[in-house]
Amino acid sequence: MQTKREADPLLSPEALRARVPDYTAGQDAGLGLISPVFADLSGLPPLIIQAGSHEVLLDDAVRLARQAANADVEVTLDITPRVPHVFQAYHPILDEAAAALDRAGQFLSAQLAGAKRVSVEHEAERKLSA
Repeated sequence: MQTKREADPLLSPEALRARVPDYTAGQDAGLGLISPVFADLSGLPPLIIQAGSHEVLLDDAVRLARQAANADVEVTLDITPRVPHVFQAYHPILDEAAAALDRAGQFLSAQLAGAKRVSVEHEAERKLSA
């Protein structure tokens, strides 16, 4: 959270730390179910992780992508230059946000098309073996 501390106009490490009790509900923030950075990611489907280059959580996004790759999870790390945390929320007024949402949609469409293809192939194999 220190690397982009000065670049992020929306979040600060102090502001995030103040919200930890709300997010964790009294549980250990290091639990994998609370923070995926600490989770066993093996077996997850392909992931897309989007972050802005001007956000305090950029290093966490990079860490998560690295951990997913180390767990043999297909991962796409999509970093948009010069935008802060949750920049996608500003899609009506920020071209970079609309473009990031388009990329996320294309990623999801490709994954769903692949899943449908595998499902159809599996069904055809099942019918042949019956």
